[in-house]
Amino acid sequence: MAKYLISFPSAAMVVPDGDWEAVGRDAHAVIDDAKAAGVYVFGGGIDEAVPPVLVSADGSVSEGGYPWAPALDGGFCVLELPSRDDAISWAARIAKACRCAQELRVFQFDPQS
Repeated sequence: MAKYLISFPSAAMVVPDGDWEAVGRDAHAVIDDAKAAGVYVFGGGIDEAVPPVLVSADGSVSEGGYPWAPALDGGFCVLELPSRDDAISWAARIAKACRCAQELRVFQFDPQS
């Protein structure tokens, strides 16, 4: 089985103010289903109130991430699934719940992870 990253940037969630409660309820329901199915690995949202730091190999720390990279924000989950088709099905359920399209990526297999 492979691990899949299902994610979206914050800007993708364009939800009318009155719908946020329903979005939260629906998104949590899909994650509860993934947990019940035994495919949930972990997930959450990037805390955008806490700025990133860049930690170098020598241990030095500088404010901000890579200056050339786009900001990493939004929400994500990692699911362990038997096929890409299964991952697409879960991503579609999450997209419906969150009211925005989801990016789907597969992690390369690493026998030590």
